[in-house]
Amino acid sequence: MEFKTNIPIYLQVIEDIKQKIIAGTLPLGSKLPSSRELAIEYQINPNTAARIYSEMESMGLSYTRRGIGTFVTEDDKVIDDLKKERIEEIIQSFDEQLTGMGFSHDEILELLKEHFGK
Repeated sequence: MEFKTNIPIYLQVIEDIKQKIIAGTLPLGSKLPSSRELAIEYQINPNTAARIYSEMESMGLSYTRRGIGTFVTEDDKVIDDLKKERIEEIIQSFDEQLTGMGFSHDEILELLKEHFGK
């Protein structure tokens, strides 16, 4: 993974893991790698990996079973909220880009209808 210099690494890794959860690559309840394995996988400091899991747990994205490991949440609502959040980000960016090019919302809707053949 290529890290951007203007965003903290731990946030970038969390976003990558969120994307894997949304896509189903990391299913609900699946075991996540240990902090040490996560550090190796992303080539990051082990303390950063531990922070990632701590942050994810506080966000409700994961939970830890002492002595067993860290797991993706089993709460469907958390995942639905993640998907809605991501959709909103995409739509907001899409809207800003096209209105920045001078398109009105009506024109954007027409472009979408044309694109999707309706």
